[in-house]
This record gives sequence, structure tokens and C-alpha cells, in this order.
Amino acid sequence: MLRAAEPGTGQPSDPAPPSRLAILGLLLGIILATLDGTIVGTALPTIVGDLGGISHLSWVVTAYLLTTAVSTPIWGKLGDLYGRKGSYLASIAVFLIGSVLCGLAQDMGQLIAFRAFQGLGAGGLFVGALSLIGTLLPPAQAGRAQSMIGVMLPIAMIGGPLLGGFLTDQLDWRWVFYVNVPVGVAALLIVGLGIRLRAARTTTARIDYIGAALLTTSILALTLIGTWGGTTYNWVSPQIAGLAALSVVALGWFVRVERRVPEPIIPPRLFRDRNFTLAQVLSFLVGAAMLAAASYLPQYMQFVRGMSSTESGLLLLPLMLGMMGAQLFIGRTVGNGGGYRAYLITGGAVASAGALALLMVGADTATAVASALTLVLGVGLGCLTQPSMLITMNSADPRDMGAASGTTTLLRTIGGSLGVAVLGSVYASRMAATLTDRLGRDRERFPGGHEVTPAVLRGLPEPMRDAFRAGVTGGLHGVMIGTAVLCAVTFAAAWLIREVPLRTAPEAAD
Repeated sequence: MLRAAEPGTGQPSDPAPPSRLAILGLLLGIILATLDGTIVGTALPTIVGDLGGISHLSWVVTAYLLTTAVSTPIWGKLGDLYGRKGSYLASIAVFLIGSVLCGLAQDMGQLIAFRAFQGLGAGGLFVGALSLIGTLLPPAQAGRAQSMIGVMLPIAMIGGPLLGGFLTDQLDWRWVFYVNVPVGVAALLIVGLGIRLRAARTTTARIDYIGAALLTTSILALTLIGTWGGTTYNWVSPQIAGLAALSVVALGWFVRVERRVPEPIIPPRLFRDRNFTLAQVLSFLVGAAMLAAASYLPQYMQFVRGMSSTESGLLLLPLMLGMMGAQLFIGRTVGNGGGYRAYLITGGAVASAGALALLMVGADTATAVASALTLVLGVGLGCLTQPSMLITMNSADPRDMGAASGTTTLLRTIGGSLGVAVLGSVYASRMAATLTDRLGRDRERFPGGHEVTPAVLRGLPEPMRDAFRAGVTGGLHGVMIGTAVLCAVTFAAAWLIREVPLRTAPEAAD
């Protein structure tokens, strides 16, 4: 078992390294948080058939992502103030209660409310694991543990839809939520028994509730922009402009509050370190690029190549394996004393090239070729993800480890949500332009894009099928151009990173 000091005690931690089982318990929380963000997607059609409420369908996902993003920095600050182990275990408990409630939901309103509650717990899973790893291990040793996190992210993102489809087909959609229970209980037992920390300090500090409310307002406005922009409202509509203004004003007020309160949720002092600030920029951009690729490549595989949802997920294995391999390699290399700056620069260049390579994919491209081309993008994203986490942990003081972890997780989540929304608008507009160009007046007789499924597509006349496949391909090209731009910005930002040696001694604070 690993023993370390709680916040403020200043007592040294035991020299014994954490057991693999203890690290596994921390990683299980990350699996739960990431998996549950993607596993529901393939079950949604069945859920709507059972509960109804198709007009509120998107909020099953949006409510979860919103409360996850909002609660992430709050959980991080709770851990910094009152103890990271207790905060992590509490977040697992909230998540599991929410999962059971989701499985018991009897209508769409209940499901959305329970998903929001489940997201409150999910916000503490990723940040709790990262902050504990950052406390129990110095950055030089934490690289290998964090490389495992990098491996699990693509597995959960791509494996989530596969598992969700399997559970829905073989059991019942409610098992998409019940499956969290045994994994969460295992994490509770392993962390509760396998990691022992000294008693937390007594503190009179309070959570910055005003800052939390302002941050929530800003994130809610951004989420609504991503949800409604280009669909419910035009991107230049007064509604979207108003939400954008609200988000900016709330964020500016939040920054002002954080500079004045004794215990800010996101301490401004973190951003005085240039490497930390740049790492957060990279986390935001990589989150957008990774989630956009994972969301829109399956559309091409299903509609253009005629794959099933399960097959389309499997065809993204090169993307996943590229990310996994890069992160495992970097974690081992950095752990043995290697630098990290060169990997960021290389990752930005390779990811940009990988996104541009996918522009070669056409309606007639062989499935194996299209699948293999995703490998380059995966390697590039893997080279960006791993060093960003190491820089974050290395740049933060021990007292701010939870807040630092919460910040990078928050920005990755927001980046993913906005990336999917904005690039989704590009995807939809290019598809619509292609359909109009190919079909002319017949475009009016074509069913709306959200109503077309692979089964519906097969029943359409051949000219409409060909036009739709060309539209999907054009939409994918638009997404990949946007992804290449994001990766090019990471390439430029990576040059500004300074090669600061990683700490080699564990911190004394929890």
C-alpha cells in the first residue's frame, strides 16, 4: 500500500512505490468517465423507442457532458482542500448512484435528470485519478502511469459505441448504465483499501461558490451554442450571438473573482507558468481534433462503405492503436529520462499530415485503405496527448494538483464538445451543398439528414444514394480540413514549450 501526506501536513510519503493494483483502481475511474460519454450513443434509438421523447434526445448526452464539465474543477478544488482520496471515492459513489438511477428511468425527463446527476460524479473521476497519480508519483515516474491513461482514452472512446451496441442488442439498453456498477465497486474497494493517506488538514477555507456559478454559466452558454448552433439557430442568429456574449461576460467576471478569493477554483497563479498555459491550449485543441475524428469517421464508414455500426467502430482500430502506441512509447521514454518537447512538435506535424491524408478518401476508396489512413492521425494525436498531461503535472505546485488536473480535463472536454459542434456544422453545410449540386430540384424530395439511416439509404433511388454518399464524403473532407487546422495550431504552439526537467522526487502533499 502507498502512504502519502494529506494537504498541508508536510510529512513525507513512504518510499515504497504504489502497487499496480492501486494504480489500476485509479485508472478504472478514468475508464468509467470516458466510456460513459460514448457508450450511450448506439443505445439512443432503442431508448427513444422505449421511453419516447425524441425531441429531447440530444439532451441525454448534453446533460451528462455539461454537468461533467462544470463539476470537474470543483471536484479538483475539493480534493486540494479536504483530501484527494476522499474526493475521488465520493465522486465514484455519486457516479454509481446516477448510473443505477439512469437504468431505472421510466421516461425521457427522468433519464435526462439522472444523466445530469451521473455527470456530477463523472466530473471527479478523471481529475481525481490524475491528481492522486500526480501526488503519489513524481512526473518522471508518472509518465508510464499516464501513458496508460492515454491508452485507455481512445479505447473507451471507440470501444464505448461497440459495447453500447452489444449490451443493447444482447441484453437491454438499461445495462448500458448498470455495467458501471461492478467496475465502480471494484474501483472503490481497490482505492479504499490499496491507498492510505495521512489525515487531511483542518481548513476553514470554503469553495468559491460565486466563481463556480460564473463558470457554470459560461460553460452552459458554450454548451448551448454547440448544441443549437447550425441546427436550431443559425450561427449568426441573435440567439447564438447572445449566448456567446453571455459566455464571454461570465468568463471575464469569473477571472476577476478568481483573482480575489482566497481559494479560487482555478487558481490564476497556475497560468503564470508558460508551459502550463500552453499545455492547456494543447489539451483544448487535441480534445477537439480527437473527438471530431472519432465522431465523423464512422459516418463515412457506415453510409459510404456500407459498414454496420460495430464494423465502423472496428475500422477505427488503426486510429486507436496509433494513439496507444505513441503514448506507451513516450511514457516509457520520458520515464527513462528522455525529453518531451520534440514529441509535441512531431505530434503536431504528424497529426496535421494525418488529417490531410484523409482528404484522399473518396466514395470509391477501398475500406482497408480508408481505415489504414487513420493510423497517421492517431500517432500524431498520441504524441500530443501524453506530454501535455506530463507538463501539467510538472508545472503545478503540490497544493494545486487537483485544480491543475481539473483544468486540463475541463478544457479537453470543452474542446471536444465545441470541436464536434463547429465541425459538425461544417459537415452538415458541405453535405447540403453537395446534395443541392447533385440533385437540383430533386433535393427537395430528399429526406432530412437526421432522418437518414443506412437502412433508409439502401431503399432510395440510386441517384439519391450516390449523391448522399458524395455528400458524406464531402462533409468528412470539411471535418478533416478543420482538424488539420487545429493540429497545425498545436504544431505552432509546441515550439513555444520550454524543456523543463521533470521532477524526480514525489511530492509531500496529497
